[in-house]
Amino acid sequence: MQVVIAEDAALMREGLTALVERFGHRVTAAVDDADELLRVMAGAGPGNLPDVVVTDVRMPPGDADDGFRAALTIRARHPQVGILVLSQYLGHAYAARLLAAPTRSEPPGGIGYLLKDRVSRVTDFMHSLELIAGGGVVIDPKVVQRSMAAGRPHAIDILSEREQEVLGRMATGDTNHQIATALHVTQGAVVKHVGNIFTKLGLQPQDGNRRVLAVLTYLQSGRSYTPPS
Repeated sequence: MQVVIAEDAALMREGLTALVERFGHRVTAAVDDADELLRVMAGAGPGNLPDVVVTDVRMPPGDADDGFRAALTIRARHPQVGILVLSQYLGHAYAARLLAAPTRSEPPGGIGYLLKDRVSRVTDFMHSLELIAGGGVVIDPKVVQRSMAAGRPHAIDILSEREQEVLGRMATGDTNHQIATALHVTQGAVVKHVGNIFTKLGLQPQDGNRRVLAVLTYLQSGRSYTPPS
């Protein structure tokens, strides 16, 4: 993978860079300012865009949510690029906005929202980064557990208990293979459950990334899911 990192804390920025490179990937830029992040992306030609941008929510120059707003701008300008937002706060509203950000790319790049303490779980963090680079969706389990703004809870209610469990695992970033392993079923069974989820939620193939839309509906429903240990 080629990765761009935006983090104003020098120790965190250098740690992320070392971690990514330790796993054999390349950090093409590491910046400490949201405006500089946008300049780096603007200067990258079509063939030189990173696979994933990792950015903190709060960054200079405004020391507010500059990093998050930069992520939304990148999502709009380069929808094929994966975006991983890191935060010290649960920020469930940020996660919902990131999932809902429109994109012209089909399929769109992956997206993720993780709490910074997740970085210390090195294997999990790198798996999340690779999943996002492959177009997947990763939302920190703690964010998933926090009640979200009221959305369409009735839509979730019509799912079976098993379908709700599958969707809950999708919301934490699990692939179909991981879901099948965790639930001790075949991948074919998981694919069938996922298809039923899309159908019951009224998501059609022309709607784009139905997996993202299903996860967004789950988050907006206020449900929480904790995978068994």
